[in-house]
Amino acid sequence: MASLTISPEEQKRVKALGFLANKGTDEFSARIITVNGKISAKQLQCIAEAAEKYGDGTITFTSRLTIECPGVPFDKIEDFREYIAKEGLLTGGTGSKIRPVVSCKGTTCQYGLVDTFDVTEEIHNEFYLNWHDVLTPHKFKIGMSGCPNSCIKPDLNDLGIIGQLEPNYDPEMCMGCARCSVEEVCPMDAAKVVDGKLEIDKELCNNCGLCVGKCHFDAIPDGETGYKVTLGGMWGKRKNQGKPISKMLRSKEEIMDVIEKTMLIYREQGDTGERLADTLERMGFEEFEKQLYNDEILERKEEILAAKLHVKGGATC
Repeated sequence: MASLTISPEEQKRVKALGFLANKGTDEFSARIITVNGKISAKQLQCIAEAAEKYGDGTITFTSRLTIECPGVPFDKIEDFREYIAKEGLLTGGTGSKIRPVVSCKGTTCQYGLVDTFDVTEEIHNEFYLNWHDVLTPHKFKIGMSGCPNSCIKPDLNDLGIIGQLEPNYDPEMCMGCARCSVEEVCPMDAAKVVDGKLEIDKELCNNCGLCVGKCHFDAIPDGETGYKVTLGGMWGKRKNQGKPISKMLRSKEEIMDVIEKTMLIYREQGDTGERLADTLERMGFEEFEKQLYNDEILERKEEILAAKLHVKGGATC
């Protein structure tokens, strides 16, 4: 039993606000939203004060980089929300809708190929905040990694984004060195000197960018930044690794476009209760991509968002 005396209806209501019942008690964990796992020192101080004032004095962290304060009494829920609001903090992150975005620290990490904080903050503002009341067939998770190390496992999210650095290789500059510095640095064994000339296997190359600038004769002087997007990942009782779309994205604007179209297709054509992976399997990945690469779905955007769909979705947490 999740709670002793609070009615199921009231538990459901406050759960939608981001307060999850602590089993066997009348207390709740307050789930506080972060912007891709980042908060200010003042916000952290405010959370600590709220945890001591209204909770049991402890703070926990979720796998999706939100913060929870357990032990909040039912009658202190609104007080808790009001207290953290003074530092611009919100509770939430539950239900059949877009969940808070998860990002690695690619902006500051030595391996980061793209500015993950910049991209995911825009995703957070546009889709988590602005689409907060848009119901979807099930929960929808977005994760971004700044490089193919994929520390936050982006391809296990419904939509994953992976930073890329596609090497610009000029075969004319290759000297076919007996000991090739590019071949030595490639972690995927995609770069091999064959018959006196470096070859890069595009199927094996994951665009990690480690080879850029490593050739002593400038055969790979630079690379082109991009974003690999995967769809249909999930992790839990059922597991599925996301499949990459066929197009390499080159800008933040393209990322936002793909997310918007994906959400519209999923909301309109997904069956209530199914994750995006199930929708893709039922529709076929090629059909989904076909709709993704044209603007027809955008013509129905307002109609799709206004439709009374997925009133009782599949998410239970």
